[in-house]
Amino acid sequence: MILVTKLDGTPMFLNGDWIQSVETTPDTVITLMNGFKLMVKNSVEEVVQAYKQHKRETLLINGENA
Repeated sequence: MILVTKLDGTPMFLNGDWIQSVETTPDTVITLMNGFKLMVKNSVEEVVQAYKQHKRETLLINGENA
């Protein structure tokens, strides 16, 4: 799970495995695999870093090399 902040300031945990794309339009828009779009305050770079950390933790939990 990755932590993002919705535009209204509400924190939200998002399943990183559901992310299809992240873009700036100028707000950061996260598109999920089901087509749902979520606008967040986080920058694209912050979302990508959170996703990378999520994947590292997932690999470590599953006993794979990160």
